Amino acid sequence: MDRIDPANDSESLCQTCGACCSYSENWPRFTIEDDAALDLIPGKFVNDRLSGMRCDGHRCTALSGKVGEATSCTIYPVRPEVCRTCMPGDPECAMARKRHGLPALA
Repeated sequence: MDRIDPANDSESLCQTCGACCSYSENWPRFTIEDDAALDLIPGKFVNDRLSGMRCDGHRCTALSGKVGEATSCTIYPVRPEVCRTCMPGDPECAMARKRHGLPALA
């Protein structure tokens, strides 16, 4: 499988991918956010159990665009902590990219 060098521009890599935001109906889940941080996330994007982001199938409803081409997070400034810690090329990124048939990052 081909590898892509993430260089130093992780934000643009994420905007051409979005695989991690379309991996599982149970992810992104809330983990260490306090109530004040969770209150910033618009309710329409929170699942009924209040345990994570609402998904349409495996895709987070806050994700816009086409996975593998051009995506963005519509709540980027207030996204959950688990979204903030997922980095291009880390194990979670690699699993998500593989699921979508995208090449691994170096």
